[in-house]
Amino acid sequence: MDALRQVITDEKLKSLYICDLGLSKKTQDEFIELCTTLRKNKVSVTYIDHHDIDPNVIKALEKIKVKVIHDINECASVQVYSAFKSKLSDHASFIATCAAITDYMEDRPIGAKLLQIYDRQFALISATTLTYNIVGHQKDPDYLLYLVEELADSKFPHEIPNTFEFAQIQVEKLSQMIAKVKAGLKTMKNLGYMEILDAGASGAVNFVLGLSGKEVGVAYKERVDHGIYAVSVRGSKSLKTHLGKIVNVLATDLGGSGGGHDKACGAVIPKPKIKAFIKELNKKLN
Repeated sequence: MDALRQVITDEKLKSLYICDLGLSKKTQDEFIELCTTLRKNKVSVTYIDHHDIDPNVIKALEKIKVKVIHDINECASVQVYSAFKSKLSDHASFIATCAAITDYMEDRPIGAKLLQIYDRQFALISATTLTYNIVGHQKDPDYLLYLVEELADSKFPHEIPNTFEFAQIQVEKLSQMIAKVKAGLKTMKNLGYMEILDAGASGAVNFVLGLSGKEVGVAYKERVDHGIYAVSVRGSKSLKTHLGKIVNVLATDLGGSGGGHDKACGAVIPKPKIKAFIKELNKKLN
């Protein structure tokens, strides 16, 4: 939202593409307002997402002539590729394939067809290398833009300098995380949970899920400067409940925000409310 607020002041802006945002009940009304301002300023707006979105939000956006591309059954990058492939190089299909793998959506109709183009193991190691490079540079936007430029120049991850070395650093960090999760993991009836102290919650949450033996794993890390916890939630393949929908409502009720996919989502929760969030999530999984 901060980025969007800055964008609307740019008088030279003619078109805007917003991808993979993951609106929540806390942000959706302001998002519509900001898009309305952009449209009044004659800015063309295209919004592409695969997170669960309130149908009323989509109607409101379409009413102000925002082009909405939305499908919860394909990852956002695959939808970008499908919408604009006539303008993209052949290499773009490889980037979309890697994105589908990273989002656990390579078995979806379009994602599966894209994966068939490439050797599966080549695609898997490329997707993993890209993911670890992105995760390891979350606070380095210059590197992330450099990565975009290299991929746009039709390079494979192994052709970009130091990507495998960066990936190895992340793998070493994750391997150390396994022992920490084993030591610090706690469980309730329907979920496993753990506070993460020296790494990102998103990197640990799959270990929390797997080692807990439960259908849902929750990892959370304090952001001291903001008085909140950044929370990652993952569900097993057998989970029937849509986690993104539950977390969206629950986080908003507790003064935070959140949402996402059916089996992978996140939230921002005020620090005093984290225990309540975990207890309520456990109840709603019954």
